[in-house]
Amino acid sequence: MSDCCSSAATTGSFPKKHSCPVNGKEFSQVSPATIKHHLKTPWLWQSKDQGYYFCSDPGCEVVYFGQDNSVIKKAELRTRVGIKEASNDALVCYCYGVTRAEAENNPLIREFVVEETRQQRCACESRNPSGRCCLTDFPNR
Repeated sequence: MSDCCSSAATTGSFPKKHSCPVNGKEFSQVSPATIKHHLKTPWLWQSKDQGYYFCSDPGCEVVYFGQDNSVIKKAELRTRVGIKEASNDALVCYCYGVTRAEAENNPLIREFVVEETRQQRCACESRNPSGRCCLTDFPNR
């Protein structure tokens, strides 16, 4: 598959995983560039020389956090984070606007996204709040 489905770009030599300061669970690194794409006011956010991480826990309001325990919550984003929402209209694919309901009800959609990914026509690293390939977020059939 394309580079967009490989691990999110990392910066520096920061730990690949870190614990969310709110729920204590360990999550994977995400690039500051990904964070900027989803903030309501990216021009006000200053990234620091530290690792940043994506909290995928649906019960936690934190979406991003830094090694210094700084947090960015759902309310600070312009993007709805599908993995943190229970509704059927939550996105599972940000590149093509596929909702959870669409992915559950139409197996052709997954095939389409797989092929687009193979052809390197996706932008998961910036469009998906996790900074990773959306295919892992598709419902299991």
